[in-house]
Amino acid sequence: MGQVTATAEKTLTASPERALGALADYTGVRSRILTGHYSEYEVREGGQGEGTVVRWKLAATEKRVRDCLVAVSTPDKHTLVERDENSSMVTTWTVSPADGGSRVQVTTTWNGAGGVGGFFERTFAPKGLRRIYDEQLAKLEAEITA
Repeated sequence: MGQVTATAEKTLTASPERALGALADYTGVRSRILTGHYSEYEVREGGQGEGTVVRWKLAATEKRVRDCLVAVSTPDKHTLVERDENSSMVTTWTVSPADGGSRVQVTTTWNGAGGVGGFFERTFAPKGLRRIYDEQLAKLEAEITA
């Protein structure tokens, strides 16, 4: 069993504060930037950054659906961390200044399977998740520059 990591990033014209604020808005913006890979989205506690608990199903493929119960923390003023209480999955959103706007990076890590299945997971899962995140980041940009 090895750790699997998927990363995506995008530079936006919005300020870092605006980008992070949008990402931390689980009752509004976050629900609107989800892709078709997500279903059954619901905010269970909070809704704005630290202390939020949200649930969704993520269908990475037709056969691979993960039921996520996510607790949100904000370890610093540039970062949102989403820990799935149902698995080892941790997603970190980091927003930093970049050329008059902001750079948003999302990184997800989890403990992958072992053996041949683990090889395929480490090879293909990051690419699939990166495509999902690229679509979310494009939707984020459209949302906060509209």
